[in-house]
Amino acid sequence: MTAPNPPEPAEPRAPGAANADGGAEPAPSRRPRTAARVVAEIVETLALTLVIFLVVQNFVAQPFKVDGSSMEDTFLNGQYVLVDRLSHDWSPYERGQVIVFQPPADAGGGGYPFIKRVIGVAGDTVVLRAGTVYVNGTALAEPYVFRDASGGPQPTMPLNGQTSWTVPPGDLFVLGDHREVSEDSRAFGPIPVSSVIGRAFVRYWPLADAGLVQAPSYAP
Repeated sequence: MTAPNPPEPAEPRAPGAANADGGAEPAPSRRPRTAARVVAEIVETLALTLVIFLVVQNFVAQPFKVDGSSMEDTFLNGQYVLVDRLSHDWSPYERGQVIVFQPPADAGGGGYPFIKRVIGVAGDTVVLRAGTVYVNGTALAEPYVFRDASGGPQPTMPLNGQTSWTVPPGDLFVLGDHREVSEDSRAFGPIPVSSVIGRAFVRYWPLADAGLVQAPSYAP
């Protein structure tokens, strides 16, 4: 007794292809994209974009516009910087770095953030003597300080008669680079680290001046 021949395997057919009898299989239907669905997708995309933007701005990096001349010639009025809000969790602020912070309530500026340079950290003794800044007894070389008409560095003078500060734990001593027009720690003393928004790490506008913000390598 011979076994019947096995049936021929069926040929796979793409949806919508013709049947053997000349008919055609209907292609699977696709739900049309209604206007309401398109609008919903746009809203979802915009909402996700907004969430990502807010997370980045509040926890990673935040743009700030320089307002005023207290950091000339390092930063000019109207330039934009990007501030790193995250790395301080594992890398403490250091001397020479530029930071953005909320000033004390009795400072000027209408409550807007200040941008200044860190001169002293916790435990440092900062002294102003004969127009020069000394940290722990060492005179600072400050190539970033605003230059006067003769090309010489602008001297650093006291603002209220005080010439010496010891920076408490958890504080920073800050100065503007254009010392004659800067309200800084000479006026309101060291600032708490908790008031710092972040450190400026790139100037991004105008494009002609774009670049990384460099900190000097002094270690008094």
